[in-house]
Amino acid sequence: MSDRYTDQPFLRFVDAWVLKAIGHLDQATDDYCTAMVPNLEKSFGHKGSWADIVAKQMKFAPDLAAQIQKIWTDGQARFAQANGEAADPVQFAILFVDRNFRRT
Repeated sequence: MSDRYTDQPFLRFVDAWVLKAIGHLDQATDDYCTAMVPNLEKSFGHKGSWADIVAKQMKFAPDLAAQIQKIWTDGQARFAQANGEAADPVQFAILFVDRNFRRT
């Protein structure tokens, strides 16, 4: 997955934002994002938590996190039924970001 961020380092923060929205952000990633706040503030000119900076930079609607949480929650049972296994939150975040926010 490290190749994903080589040319687009901000993408790591967008993926993390989605994981945070669905309640599956691991502590190590949260710690990394938090440690990067001064760099994010300098780069983008926004103040606040890393999640606030990502939301401002991406122009996310205030209710987007709740919408993503609902999509995740509603889709888990369907995914498990169709695939015979539980949905992977990291894979969900990557697919969600790629389909909705990433420009290639």
